[in-house]
Amino acid sequence: MLKTYHIITYGCQMNISDSERITSVLENLGLKKSQKMKEADLIVINMCSVRQSAVDRVYGLIIKLQSLNLKSQTILTGCILKKDKKKMSSFFNYVLDIKDLSCWSKALNFKKEIKRDYLKITPRYSNSFSVNIPIMTGCNNFCAYCVVPYTRNKEISRPSNDIVKEVENAVEKGAKEIWLLGQNVNSYKDGKTTFPKLLEKINKIPGDFWIRFTSSHPKDFKDSLIKTMKTCKKTAPYLNLPVQSGDNEILKKMNRIYTIEDYKEIVEKLKKEIPNIALSTDVIVGFPTETKKQFQNTVNLFKEIKYDMAYISKYSRRAQTEAFKLKDDVSIKEKIKRERILNKIVAKTAFENNRKYIGEITDVLIDSETKNNSWLGKTKEYKTVKISQKIKNEKLMGELVKVKITKASLWGLKGELV
Repeated sequence: MLKTYHIITYGCQMNISDSERITSVLENLGLKKSQKMKEADLIVINMCSVRQSAVDRVYGLIIKLQSLNLKSQTILTGCILKKDKKKMSSFFNYVLDIKDLSCWSKALNFKKEIKRDYLKITPRYSNSFSVNIPIMTGCNNFCAYCVVPYTRNKEISRPSNDIVKEVENAVEKGAKEIWLLGQNVNSYKDGKTTFPKLLEKINKIPGDFWIRFTSSHPKDFKDSLIKTMKTCKKTAPYLNLPVQSGDNEILKKMNRIYTIEDYKEIVEKLKKEIPNIALSTDVIVGFPTETKKQFQNTVNLFKEIKYDMAYISKYSRRAQTEAFKLKDDVSIKEKIKRERILNKIVAKTAFENNRKYIGEITDVLIDSETKNNSWLGKTKEYKTVKISQKIKNEKLMGELVKVKITKASLWGLKGELV
């Protein structure tokens, strides 16, 4: 009889959100969480297939599980390609689709059954002050390098009333930060409710909280969204806007359906309407056929935009994608070199941007404590702040506090409580 469980989550915030719903289902079945994997009756691995490195981590975990010779039951779920599902099925007791979460009880031979769409299952949030809320699942874009349309299928938007209700419940329980999640949030549509309209509905919910969202696609980033971000005061002035490449020819091969000129126009409008906005991006280096000259266009873009942060990935071949048909002709050595070049630029621009906050008094959401009783948190612009005073006060966790910024570094700020 299964009594305890342990979940291992790889991947993005959507995977984390899915694990919170898995937690809810398992605890409703009477299982209790085990902090230690080797002591759990049931081990759930919620995996990601976006990059080969993420898949390799699962294979590494399989080797570890085999070496421990545990008697635990095991479940593999998450974003899984068909070829990986076939290969991995022999290593796990169950390979279950996250969309079939309501049927897991039956698969595990529990009499209790939950008959509802998995996104209607009330999650057990990892923490109560920063909450991940999926507004849609799947993707219709079929970017040439991405497996998401093959692992999560086509876009499905949640009913807006369900989303608003989940936000209301989270805020009532103390949430100070709401993350709206989707593979392409700005293509959200529920009847007449578009993504900007959804933001307006959530902005009207009473309470002192911030609204964040990820991820956005430039092809769907309309002027109406920029206007809504400006007028909805709870919407945080931070945006992750993936560019993936600074070269139009590479973007076309990636099937990104916008030009660098389109992208720059969006950024120009954002900075004009929301002057304090902090921007981050996603970019892939070493996409098949990317020349040094084409990469230089990405370098030029980074210098021009002056990002606050960038998530830089080395191209990884993924089965089923269109890019898998292309020869991976950029060496790993060259990919690492290009990654370092972009990281160096972002480090410089992030530091320049961070210095502007010195002397300001700003709200900071405290989200963690260091070993020496210092506290860390995020500003509305998603800047990490370290509180310089050593304060032993557990009540600070999850609270919005006023902080005077005294120092800037490459990737964060330092300040004092006021």
